[in-house]
Amino acid sequence: MKILRPICLGSICLSLVLGASACTHYAPRPVDLSAIAAQRERRTLDLGQAATTCRRLAPKAECNPSRLDRAMLYAAMFDTNPAIAAARQHVLSAVAAARSAKQAPGPKLTLTTEYAGAAPDPSPWLLGASSEIPLDIGGARAVRIGSAELAVVTARYDLAETVWSARMTLVRGLAQLFVADRQNVAASELVAIQERRFAAMERRVNAGEASRAELERVRADLADARHRHADADARREAGLVEIANAIGVSPAALAGAAFAWDGFEAPQDVTRVSADERRIALLARADLLKSMVAYDQAELDLRGEVAKQYPAITVGPGFTWERGLVKIPFNLGLSLPPFDLNRKAIAAATARRSEAAAKLEADYAAAIGAVDGALGEADAAQRALDEFRRLDLPIAARLAAQADRELAAGSLDRADWGAAQAGRLTTRLLELDALARALTADLALEDALRRPLSGPELMIGRGEQ
Repeated sequence: MKILRPICLGSICLSLVLGASACTHYAPRPVDLSAIAAQRERRTLDLGQAATTCRRLAPKAECNPSRLDRAMLYAAMFDTNPAIAAARQHVLSAVAAARSAKQAPGPKLTLTTEYAGAAPDPSPWLLGASSEIPLDIGGARAVRIGSAELAVVTARYDLAETVWSARMTLVRGLAQLFVADRQNVAASELVAIQERRFAAMERRVNAGEASRAELERVRADLADARHRHADADARREAGLVEIANAIGVSPAALAGAAFAWDGFEAPQDVTRVSADERRIALLARADLLKSMVAYDQAELDLRGEVAKQYPAITVGPGFTWERGLVKIPFNLGLSLPPFDLNRKAIAAATARRSEAAAKLEADYAAAIGAVDGALGEADAAQRALDEFRRLDLPIAARLAAQADRELAAGSLDRADWGAAQAGRLTTRLLELDALARALTADLALEDALRRPLSGPELMIGRGEQ
């Protein structure tokens, strides 16, 4: 027995040393916010990488680095948007946590020693080791693993929502930029016309052929034209900032970029969405699927509370060397439930499950309402644009052409000619306002359905959208 004692002590010490040597060591990795800010400022738009990603996502798309259409911009956003990168990392973290959840809890080891100096036994030492091993079985294990797997699903839906939100920011910014560019052209022409009109009216006033009040009205029209021009510049800058934010670069990185949007001024009729297409799109919305996962989590939580009605079992084999006598004890531990057999916690979990079900129904109803509202607005905006182009634009164009002919014939002065030309350009600006409304309504419908309805993004696989 004297030989057995050092052997046991040596075995225990060796096990502890080997266990410690197998541990993973901590390596600090501090972050520097100023370095992150500097990196953001230095980041440029990698058109080659964007084209490669574009071809991977949409093999049938043009993917021309010298022509940044919506597919190319989407690919660039997919590569460099920081929110998307963070959502990807969240998915990886959730996957790692799910793997960890499958690992059973570790055992507990207790080492004991005792010295009895007054004992007549020549071996006064008592040495012992006891363990506590939880049995990782039943509902508790299933709930732990199931919750971790649901967290992975939720993280993936969060990634899908993040990608979609960035895409909407990108397309809205691009639409605003294209509208502003056209408004800028029309407003520049309008300012030039109003300046010529003001000069002509000023000459008429000086000649006594017009009143000062007429001159002030023309002056107000000139000021309005200049305001329109300034507003168009501001809207273009705001659109460029939105595009840059969606991609994850500074606006300066997009200087000189050649943006493209085929058929921009002729938006497709996106209101022809069948009932089946609408139902399929709604059932694939990531936010609704997240609500479904929340219900599944509530179901798992209820299952876990039900499992707590039963004792949690641990087993505890051990070893004791007591003054030359070897003992092998074995313990069975039971963690008992509360005195009410966990009924109150079960009732609370049942209520949370009912709440999750009600929230799922409410979210679905809100999604349907958003689709219905977006469909109505898209239809009204498209009809208003078509009506404006059918009636108002031709009338303004005819009046401007008639003014050109009368000016050439000498029957119309510059001031009245300028009024007719200003009317044509003002009508053009109003048409662009109607176009902006139609595009905004179309994008709202896409947002409600969580799917693109036109453009090169239709070539992108559904999983990548």
